[in-house]
Amino acid sequence: MSESFRILLGSLPDFPDELPDFDPELAPADPVELFRQWFAEALAAGVPQPNACSVATADEIGRPSSRMLILKDIDDDGWHFATSRNSRKGRELGANPHAALNFFWQQQGRQVRVAGDVVALSAEASAADWDARPGADGSQNPGWQLYAVRPRELEFWQARQDRRHIRHRYGPR
Repeated sequence: MSESFRILLGSLPDFPDELPDFDPELAPADPVELFRQWFAEALAAGVPQPNACSVATADEIGRPSSRMLILKDIDDDGWHFATSRNSRKGRELGANPHAALNFFWQQQGRQVRVAGDVVALSAEASAADWDARPGADGSQNPGWQLYAVRPRELEFWQARQDRRHIRHRYGPR
C-alpha cells in the first residue's frame, strides 16, 4: 500500500501549465508592495481566500506547530493575525514570540514566506478586530488577541515549469 501511495503522490501535477512570469530585478524595494501586487494578481486569478496563510509557532522548547489563519492587515506594526491568548498558538506565542507565515497560491505557483518577531497589539485593537468578525454579536472576548509579525525576512517564491524556481528574498541572507 505504501509504494502505491508514493506512486500516486508522485503522479500528481505540480502547477498549472501557464504560470505568471516574475523577474526579481524588477521587484519593488518594498516587500509589502510586492506582496500587495501578488495578492491582487491572486484575487484576479480567482484564488480562493488568498488571505489565508499557515502560521507556524513553536513552544518554549522549540517544538513547532502550524495552522491556517487569515491575514487581517499589514501596517507599520507588522503583518496582523488574531487568536485567543488561551489557544495553543496563543500560549506558544506567550512563551516564544516568533512566528512564520506562509501564503500558497497554487493556481499561480506562488508562495510568500514571512518570518519574524511577534508582538501583541493593544487591547483596543484586539477588541475592534473581535467586533469586526463575521457574525459578531456585540459580545466581548477579553481573551482575543491581535498579533503582528514584524518581519525579519520575507521570501517570494515563483514556480517554473523547468523546475528552476525563482526565490526573491528581503532581509538577512
